[in-house]
Formats: sequence, structure tokens, C-alpha cells
Amino acid sequence: MKEFKEFLEKITSKDKRVFLEKMLLYIERNFPNLEKSIKWNQPMFMDHGTFIIAFSLSKNHVSVAPELKAMDKFKTLIIERGYQVTKMLFKIKYTDNIDYDLLKQIIEYNILDKKNAKTFTMKT
Repeated sequence: MKEFKEFLEKITSKDKRVFLEKMLLYIERNFPNLEKSIKWNQPMFMDHGTFIIAFSLSKNHVSVAPELKAMDKFKTLIIERGYQVTKMLFKIKYTDNIDYDLLKQIIEYNILDKKNAKTFTMKT
């Protein structure tokens, strides 16, 4: 988590910091081969230099941004789990439970889908 330490330390709300840190730690532990980085002021995970998933903080939620193709594939499931969906991301409110199984499925899908990718993001 050293790659995210400085980013997390800047979050003034302890509750928000802990909420995001739990998600990041879960991904780090379950996908230890993913690269960690801060880009565009967002903690993100990559695989062989390609984008897998990123997170950003808002006042009332954490925005979770996988590739658009993964959003399309998991949109119904994301909505069923009670999260708000936009075209490019879904929102997990700080009062929500984090559905780690859903995060895992999305990340596994992106890793498999992008195993031969040569660019950072997929063309939409």
C-alpha cells in the first residue's frame, strides 16, 4: 500500500479514508500482481501497464471506474447490489456495504479481457 500512502494521508475524513483503504487493501491482497499507481489524482490498479480499475472520492461516495466494457457487462448486477450507475462508473456510498465479490468479478473480467492489450485503456 506504500504507493497509496501519501494519497490516503491527504484524506481528512478518517471514515472516508478507512472506507477507501479497505477496498484498496482487498484488491492488493487478492490481486498481488496488479501494479498500483496514482494517476489523475486517483488510486488505480493496472496489469502489464493496462488500466484495470480506479477509484475517486466524492462527498458522499467512492466512484469505482473499471473499463467501459466491464461496466456494460456488470451493469445489471451493480444495480441489483444497490449501487448507482453512470456510463463510466458506479458509486458506493460511504453508508453502503462494500460488495467485495462484485469488485473481484469485475477485476477478474478486466484482467482476462485485457490480457493481450497493448494500450492503457480499451477503445470505446
